[in-house]
Amino acid sequence: MIGNIPLKDHWAEKRLFLSRAIAATVVILALAVLVALRLTHLQVVEHQHFADLSQGNRIRLEPIPPIRGLIFDRNGNILAQNLPAYQLELTREEVPDLEQTLERLLGLGLLEAEDLDSINARLRSKRKFEAVPLRYQLSDEEVARFAVQRQDFPGVDVRARLIRSYPYGADAVNAVGYVGAISEQDANRIDASAYAGTSHIGKLGIEKQYEDLLHGRVGYRQSVVNAEGRTLQTLVEELPSPGRNLTLSLDIDLQLAANAALEGWRGAVVGIDVRDGGVRILTSTPSFDPNQFAAGISQKDYNNLQNDPDKPLFNRALRGQYPPGSTIKPILGLAGMAMLGKDPKEQHFCPGYFMLPGQTHRYRDWKKVGHGRIDLVESVAQSCDIYYYQLAVDLGIDRMHEIMTAFGIGRLTGIDVPGEKPGLMPSRDWKKRAFRRRADQVWFPGETVITGIGQGYMLATPLQLAYSTAIVAAKGARFRPHLLAAYNDPVTGEETVLDPDPLSHLEYGDDYSWQKVHESMIAVMHGPTGTARRSADDATYRFAGKTGTAQVFSIGQEEEYDAEEVEERLRHHALFVAFAPAENPELALGIIVENGGGGSSTAAPVARLIFDQYFANRND
Repeated sequence: MIGNIPLKDHWAEKRLFLSRAIAATVVILALAVLVALRLTHLQVVEHQHFADLSQGNRIRLEPIPPIRGLIFDRNGNILAQNLPAYQLELTREEVPDLEQTLERLLGLGLLEAEDLDSINARLRSKRKFEAVPLRYQLSDEEVARFAVQRQDFPGVDVRARLIRSYPYGADAVNAVGYVGAISEQDANRIDASAYAGTSHIGKLGIEKQYEDLLHGRVGYRQSVVNAEGRTLQTLVEELPSPGRNLTLSLDIDLQLAANAALEGWRGAVVGIDVRDGGVRILTSTPSFDPNQFAAGISQKDYNNLQNDPDKPLFNRALRGQYPPGSTIKPILGLAGMAMLGKDPKEQHFCPGYFMLPGQTHRYRDWKKVGHGRIDLVESVAQSCDIYYYQLAVDLGIDRMHEIMTAFGIGRLTGIDVPGEKPGLMPSRDWKKRAFRRRADQVWFPGETVITGIGQGYMLATPLQLAYSTAIVAAKGARFRPHLLAAYNDPVTGEETVLDPDPLSHLEYGDDYSWQKVHESMIAVMHGPTGTARRSADDATYRFAGKTGTAQVFSIGQEEEYDAEEVEERLRHHALFVAFAPAENPELALGIIVENGGGGSSTAAPVARLIFDQYFANRND
């Protein structure tokens, strides 16, 4: 120390420096060891994994979706086609912040908030490297709006794709169906590799039933891409195989005529070719535009369809189940001849009411004063209820169940369109199961009586009405109803024509019995007392038919039905079945007009318009 100033301790400073140097060396060596270990792990242990990732950044395997097959009617009119459209797509692995990206697209007006749930579900159903459609059909203005800010949306792009289009829209949807976006439920049941690059799948009708034929086989393209994902070179390309083109038995001219005749009503029409079971008409009104679903329907628009009280999404032709009313009388008339040996010329007296022995309850006829003495032909022509009350009692529910199910009532027809309902033909066994009754409390005589005029528990679909009428027209010959007539390979041109599917012939009655049934139905249209004779006025052809009216609610014993005082949706349903030409039947119809009142006033004119179109086409 010099004075009060201490001298530096060089040894202490050297020891401090040395300890710090050693500590730094240890840290550096430890970090170096960690880096070496990590490099060893990456380059040795996970070499193959990262090599594959590196190759994936350089070479991309891209699926090429097949072109969906076209659908035509029997005359070559196109019912479903593919048109180019701009589609907004997102690839998850290229999007840094998915939630923010979707919010910004909302801000641009390219997405709707209520559609986000379905979009997120769609994104979850696809793999991260697959492009997922957010919007299926953009306008030119929307494409331009996105293009201006394209650089701000990595992983999102607008691509030209083919989109399904239905030229006849709502007029053919109940037969043709539609395609829609592949949902999570769809993704769980289909082969993901077979639908790679595909965003839509058949959801309804023929589009769903024959998805395997229409879809085609996916192709693949192996390309060299840069860091931004842009294709530099195509290495390998396997082209997709397009789906098969389908030809249906449907006649769009008759379909349009049926829709025009039903305009303003809720109802359905089914037309079947008597000679082979081909379905010429299958329509339900009101309906909806399938192009909305193909283009990606908004949640708001879908909710509007779901909540519409007229139920446009409900296919009445296949799923509507209604009391068939008096349309079953020709079949019961045949049953009386075939099962009981009844003489069709034998007359019965109709006083306007019917009573079971030992009971005071009166089952009324639609004609208050009755029809007087009446035989089989006139009982159908005038639709006499009393004749069929007695005939039902004579036959019994067991025989009625046998013959009505043989004609397809209360039983699935097996048509090649999904969603068909079976209707209901009641029996003792059915009621025992449905109501859990004891054997001695199962079936009551009054239930047999009302079944004789197509009321009570009995239910039939318009398809079943047309099918049973086709069997009547063909005098017992049966064919399974079908829509698909043929399909072809668009590449080779090879066509496969489907043969009709004949079922066992119904052996009820002889030719005379069948002829009397035909005669009775012709009298409905052309006889002086026929209930629908006005609908046949001035027709250049002859056709056979049967009117029917189905009650929506029960009327008391002493009450009178007044349509003008009843709320519109509680009015009687109008039904009509028919076939033409009367002498050599070709087309059979089943028609229901909900709350339309009488079959003669509302449903029969629908048949007349359809037959007019049918014969006009045939004579061209």
